[in-house]
Amino acid sequence: MAIIFLFQGRMSVTIPILRDPSANNKSPLTKGMAKIPAGDYKPFIEQNDQPDLHRIGSFYLDIHAVTNQDFMAFVKTNPQWSRSKVSRLNADAGYLSQWKGDFDIGDPRILQSPVTHVSWFAANAYCKWKGKRLPTQEEWEYAAGAPPKGMKKGQKLSQIILGWYEKPSPAVLPPVQSTYENVFGVFDMHGLIWEWVYDFNDNAGNLSGMENNFSCAAGSLNTSDKEDYAAYMRYAFRQGLKGNYTVADLGFRCALDTSLLKP
Repeated sequence: MAIIFLFQGRMSVTIPILRDPSANNKSPLTKGMAKIPAGDYKPFIEQNDQPDLHRIGSFYLDIHAVTNQDFMAFVKTNPQWSRSKVSRLNADAGYLSQWKGDFDIGDPRILQSPVTHVSWFAANAYCKWKGKRLPTQEEWEYAAGAPPKGMKKGQKLSQIILGWYEKPSPAVLPPVQSTYENVFGVFDMHGLIWEWVYDFNDNAGNLSGMENNFSCAAGSLNTSDKEDYAAYMRYAFRQGLKGNYTVADLGFRCALDTSLLKP
């Protein structure tokens, strides 16, 4: 199978992807995933021609972000995604810079840490290798908006997120499933890393300049919650990304359509 990426008005190179053997059997696909129930979601960025609530259909989501060990299995099967061979159209110079070499992670402490320094193109290719896909922005926000299990009365999820923003990034990222599990059964949606979504830059032109100053009045005109500073940060961060960017605390997890599991 070959994938041609067309993103942000520019075509990236064609890259053949060898499928993970486990993706050929539908039953293991949901291993390590949580089924997110259907529900209504209120978008942070409001559009005049759209209803206030969007219906999100049921889907599966990885219970934790893809780890360095997981991603190494992908790279070994698809060496064109190794650090020395990947095209700069698909990943910038920081790609997998936390690894010792193409097929050597190096530091054993990060084997179960989320893989970061990974581009959108690489994340998308990994999900396709697994027979899955990246979650859409609305799916991710819907799943990430679920409260933690056992959250104290009066506590707000936004307070937890802002507490994470206030802390410096650790030199060594903790392993996955080290923060909280939410009521949907997924871990670390906030508090560990930022995560790629499929349509991360679909808000172009809708942020009213808030990527430059999201605290100003103009930046909040089209938002559903003017006091949700944590959401401003996420949307502004996504708006500044390009598909080949790699960031030290930006990783991903995969999603899966429930329809793919029907006989």
